Amino acid sequence: MDIFFQDPSEVPLPPEEMRIRELRAQVWPDGTRVRVYLEVDPFQRRPSADLVISDPAGLEVTDASIVESMTRKMEITMHLRHAQPGGMYTLRAILFYLPPPPEGEPPDPSQRLVVDTSEVHFETPVGEPPNVA
Repeated sequence: MDIFFQDPSEVPLPPEEMRIRELRAQVWPDGTRVRVYLEVDPFQRRPSADLVISDPAGLEVTDASIVESMTRKMEITMHLRHAQPGGMYTLRAILFYLPPPPEGEPPDPSQRLVVDTSEVHFETPVGEPPNVA
């Protein structure tokens, strides 16, 4: 597979050398959604990532999976269930690869190779929570 990148000086890396370059979380003004930006190194093989947001008590409130991304720079919107105004949240990213499964079998998530993790903290806006019907 040929993979083309914008910057020819950046050498695509094998799975074992892959790292998360940047992880950002930007809360939308309504306090119930978060724009997540994830950037990884140039790659030889398409990486996967799990994104998990935990509330101030450490409980998972939302998660998302990116499967074999075709791009190094990913941006998604995640929805916070039961957002607490003024609460400190944690976004955790896990970058990983799944080994190719035997012919005709589904991939085994328990066999994943985690190559990097990153974590950032963000706060939801102080004020009344929005009315969500």
